[in-house]
Amino acid sequence: MVQEYQSPVRVYKHPFELIMAAYVRRFPKCPLIPVFVDSEIVSESQSEDGSTLVTERRCMIDVDAPRLLKRIAGVDYLYFIQKNTLNRRKRMLHIEVRNETFSSRVTVCECCSYTVHPENEDWTCFEQTASLDIKSFFGFESTAEKIAMKQYASNIKKGKEIIEYYLRELEEDGITYIPRWSPPVVLPTARIQPPTSSAARSIPVHNAKDGLPSKDPAGPTELLGSSPDDKLDADYIRRYLGDLTPLQESCLIRLRQWLQETHKGKIPKDQHVLRFLSARDFNLDKARELLCQSLTWRKQHQVDFLLDSWECPQPLQSYYTGGWHHHDRDGRPLYILRLGQMDTKGLVRALGEEALLRQVLSINEEGLRQCEENTRVFGRPISCWTCLVDLEGLNMRHLWRPGVKALLRIIEVVEANYPETLGRLLILRAPRVFPVLWTLVSPFIDENTRKKFLVYAGNNYQGPGGLVDYIDREIIPDFLGGDCMCEVPEGGMVPKSLYRTAEELESEENRLWTDTIYKSANIFKGAPYEVLIEIAEASSVITWDFDVCKGDVIFNIYHSKRAPQPPRKDTLGGHGIASPGAVNVQLIDRNWVLGQDYSMVETAFMCREGESVQGSHVTRWPGFYILQWCFHNSPACSASSLPRMDDVLASLQVSSHKCKVMYYTEVLASHDFRGSMSSLESSHSGFSQLSAATTSSGQSQASSTISR
Repeated sequence: MVQEYQSPVRVYKHPFELIMAAYVRRFPKCPLIPVFVDSEIVSESQSEDGSTLVTERRCMIDVDAPRLLKRIAGVDYLYFIQKNTLNRRKRMLHIEVRNETFSSRVTVCECCSYTVHPENEDWTCFEQTASLDIKSFFGFESTAEKIAMKQYASNIKKGKEIIEYYLRELEEDGITYIPRWSPPVVLPTARIQPPTSSAARSIPVHNAKDGLPSKDPAGPTELLGSSPDDKLDADYIRRYLGDLTPLQESCLIRLRQWLQETHKGKIPKDQHVLRFLSARDFNLDKARELLCQSLTWRKQHQVDFLLDSWECPQPLQSYYTGGWHHHDRDGRPLYILRLGQMDTKGLVRALGEEALLRQVLSINEEGLRQCEENTRVFGRPISCWTCLVDLEGLNMRHLWRPGVKALLRIIEVVEANYPETLGRLLILRAPRVFPVLWTLVSPFIDENTRKKFLVYAGNNYQGPGGLVDYIDREIIPDFLGGDCMCEVPEGGMVPKSLYRTAEELESEENRLWTDTIYKSANIFKGAPYEVLIEIAEASSVITWDFDVCKGDVIFNIYHSKRAPQPPRKDTLGGHGIASPGAVNVQLIDRNWVLGQDYSMVETAFMCREGESVQGSHVTRWPGFYILQWCFHNSPACSASSLPRMDDVLASLQVSSHKCKVMYYTEVLASHDFRGSMSSLESSHSGFSQLSAATTSSGQSQASSTISR
């Protein structure tokens, strides 16, 4: 297996020329890197004008490996070839490293670059990528891989320290400024005076009015902001994401880059991507699989718009005993839930399971927002919150079976889509019935999450090692013996007059998840999904917006002058067993002839999994138009180090003969349509807002936009 590494952008607040002077001092040997024994220049060449210098070195490395492994391999040192290309004109150094020893068994490739910062020409950026592929190593492939990655990670951490060490050494020698390279000028009648020592050793001083930042390494960096299209720099990671190991940084950068290249929806924030990596111990493949599933779930249920669209029902406002309350000692947002005072049975009977789930999702979305806010306020990364659960009053009523079922489903959804958001769970005043509840729910809680639970029985939370260790005394709620007034509702019994029948609850739950302009459709192999649209006036505009959630589909549009007649429900063998295609009503009769009974009004096009498609068709004739989605057999994808998002999602399919789309269609009168995609995208297109990039394909009477 190929191990890959991608570094963040490391910024030196020094000019490129000074960084190069510090860099060359690490050769031929560097005492700060004990494993770097020695090096020698094999070849060196320079362009005629002196702008480009190419240096090739042979480096000797003493790997920190068990002596037995060295004896088996038959070597004491490893040799690498390093090729440096210095372009003084462009102020760029490109470094390529490959292994010479065991080159037939092991392939090591490393590429580094020093470049000028794009926003400040007096700063220097450093980037690094590497790969390790161990084909065979005397039966010790796994051991050799672990040793190599450990050694490499250790050297990466020292990289910036080494440059800064030699920068201080240059300053001690009086070298604080090196002029930029300029093309040689030949003046036959005049001599060029060399610069004075004072000029060559001075540091340019910039006032605030110059608009250039200070060169104080300890000062705050101006590069902390980051957008989805930017590269991550080390200062940004440390300020907003925390102290990550080099390999953890690499996983984050590679997963983020993969999302930008393959995901055609809203890119999650770096903090959220990091949570999925942490939840899977920075296993890139497992984190990517979990994240893909969550992104699809968020898109299908429009969770990104939940905080703006969710209107909390009145029973929840009055009887849901939970709310945000300041923060804990670590700056994490604090959520308080008085579960013992909550009438869970009454809430489920009055609102249903889906309303409670939406309430919990809105709480989690608000928690993510508060974590971002606290990160800015406290000046350090805060990526999770603390939850305080008061069980005073918990009894057998809370173990009502439908209520426990709703709780288990909520836990399942939160675990899958909000990993590593719970920093600590404080359970206070746990009664005797609590072990029964814990036995029911604990199997559904991730092991890493269970380790964050702290349970206090009775009043044990009041002494040392209790609540005051995690929450400042002045914000302890009054109902727990503190002096702080807490705005969390006190709860109480939900009036039975608010209870609803099972039919009403089912209707309400269906409305909650289908109260959207989008509909869901399954496409089976041999059984396309078709939508009939009747057009009474020519020049009307049919618009569509659909998202391919599973599989690849072919999209067609047909026209017929006569109304299609849906066939009767088909059964297999006369035994009343519905055929797979029976779930989709076939509008186009099998006896119809294309070109006679119906016609194709737009060229069919294929839509791949994960794509969002928006388009419109200006009708030429009145009649009946049929939008059709057909199953498409996808060819095997080409091998690559990182699969595309649709490949990952395809591997998760339950059936290889089923596709799924979420779609929305609308018919606009000709005077309401301006003929541009901007008017189409304003037509309630939730999915189009999530598309990162779109390309247009137009015809004489139709236009489509596909996010690829």
